[in-house]
Amino acid sequence: MKVIISYPPLPKAKGHPMIAQNRQFQFFSNPTNIYPVIPASAATLLQENGFEVIWNDAIAEEWTYERFLDFFTEQQPHLLAMETKTPVVKQHWRIIAELKEMSPDTKIVLMGDHVTALPEESMRECPVDFVITGGDYDFSLLGLCEYLDAGCRVQDAEDERQETRNKRPRTKDQGPRTRLPPGVWYREDGEIRDTGPFRLEGDLNKLPFIDRQLTKWWLYSEKNGNYKRTPGTYIMAGRDCWHHRCTFCSWTTIFPSYRVRSPENVLDEIGSLIEEYGVREIMDDTGTFPVGEWLRDFCRGMIERGYNKRVALDCNMRFGALSFQDYELMKEAGFRLLLFGLESANQETLDRINKRLTVEEIVESCRMARAAGLYPHVTIMFGYPWETYEDALNTLNLGRHLLKKGWAYTVQATVVIPYPGTPLFEECKANGWLKTLDWDRYDMKEPVMVTPMRDEQVMGLVQGIYSVAFDPEFLFRKALTVRDLDDLRYFWRAGVKVVGHLRDFM
Repeated sequence: MKVIISYPPLPKAKGHPMIAQNRQFQFFSNPTNIYPVIPASAATLLQENGFEVIWNDAIAEEWTYERFLDFFTEQQPHLLAMETKTPVVKQHWRIIAELKEMSPDTKIVLMGDHVTALPEESMRECPVDFVITGGDYDFSLLGLCEYLDAGCRVQDAEDERQETRNKRPRTKDQGPRTRLPPGVWYREDGEIRDTGPFRLEGDLNKLPFIDRQLTKWWLYSEKNGNYKRTPGTYIMAGRDCWHHRCTFCSWTTIFPSYRVRSPENVLDEIGSLIEEYGVREIMDDTGTFPVGEWLRDFCRGMIERGYNKRVALDCNMRFGALSFQDYELMKEAGFRLLLFGLESANQETLDRINKRLTVEEIVESCRMARAAGLYPHVTIMFGYPWETYEDALNTLNLGRHLLKKGWAYTVQATVVIPYPGTPLFEECKANGWLKTLDWDRYDMKEPVMVTPMRDEQVMGLVQGIYSVAFDPEFLFRKALTVRDLDDLRYFWRAGVKVVGHLRDFM
């Protein structure tokens, strides 16, 4: 059974679409490729179980749509799986309709946070065959393919691909799957049906390490603003965030509980990335990296194995979660960049979006991390329905202050988007704050919530935080941090990204 995991190309009028492994969707003027860990895990798991798998990220490879259609026609897969996001789901509906017209027998699958929130919508709006809900696309897609493959063997005994399927190894206790996994929507006798709520039940420690060659890891190893050293790649120590309460985060809907791999398992993967692929920087994209004794065991392992001298680590972290001693240990273990969600400098907003965080903790965490030799990257958002322009200026000023003082190393600013399935989306519906339900407009090119501010004020605030890159004090402090050629290359790439972001939010 031939399976293609694909990111079809989209029109380039708005820019480079950030679909893969992304919690806050944007179109970027300057292409950035984030390695999609869970779809890559799905490809690896399918191949490990004997399926013929083709990885097709036509966005990262910069294919034209015509080339993608030719590829699809040539390959004639049994199944094509696509990750989708709210701002591009309507485009994916149109692509699916065209693909099904070209090859009615090919099964097409949608997966991701948008279709987890609204699975029936996609079933009604396009001829997609299956929708996988929840975040474990790898476990669920394997279960779906095993179900279909078992059915194919029964119904198509004389099919020309029978011999290939029969060669697929199965564990001794594993017979043909007779049921679809939980959380799958499908069609039967012209009716839309589902297998009930999804469940997160896979053991992350038992997953094979991702086959980076199969999933063309090099496409994502250079064009990423987080990397100081290249080539770089992504891993995930856990799924997804141990806080998992922020009301704006769509990944709380697909990962409602937090699971983590063992420190030894993660260390083994890091070792393989160093030895087999020559990776120099690794971004762990767990929603929040594990803390406490798990973190300390992991850091000691990095030091004992000597990996801290060979690779730099980046990760997502929460303000107020670590002591100064933890930061020092992370620095010794090889950590470099820590990504923090600041979101707002107004305590009312932090409370309303359930950050469980104070402004004082934000500043103190940045100062401690930087004092330990780490580099904080902060994310902030503008356009909350309850914030005035003066409120938003507080956030702008705090972000600029942290950057100019050197307590924050880099920043990412975005417009608040209420994605379907999140508590923020439900709050917006209840209060009449949504300007539109046209998903095409949920692409961060404009605010889609009613706010006390004008739209141009919101977009100007986002540009305002990036303009600090041209502040003399900021530039002077950055110059003092230059130590080697990697630093110079990193600052050049960062400068190009800043110019791109200023264009993104014009």
